[in-house]
Amino acid sequence: MEAKKTTEIRRIVKFVLFSISAGVVEFVSFTALDVFTEWRYWPKYLIALTLSVLWNFTLNRKFTFQSAGNVPVAMIKVACFYAVFTPVTTIGGDYLAVACGWNEILVTVLNMALNLVTEYLFDRFFVFRKTMDTNKETTEYSG
Repeated sequence: MEAKKTTEIRRIVKFVLFSISAGVVEFVSFTALDVFTEWRYWPKYLIALTLSVLWNFTLNRKFTFQSAGNVPVAMIKVACFYAVFTPVTTIGGDYLAVACGWNEILVTVLNMALNLVTEYLFDRFFVFRKTMDTNKETTEYSG
């Protein structure tokens, strides 16, 4: 029981650290688009989010969930998550930034925090639930 708890805590820590790195990718790309373009909130957010998702999926599949499962199937499942998450946060973020006058970077940070929690739960209990710790290559090095 204690080993499972330790494994899960490690998994959460890895997910958070990789998500922070994905957040940096998202934040830097969003900020660059914000500074160098006059685009509205939503295209900047969508581009930054897409870059972040690709980064996060790749690292978490291999190192956090150590999944040897079918990558295209896992990607489709993650795409389903973002098929809901993206419109909600894009429309909601655009509303908060444009209609309510909230700072666009603050709105992006709030979306990133929401993404961290909801994506971990979705990945852990749906995307990689049956394929966690099946990648022998990465489980040897994870401790």
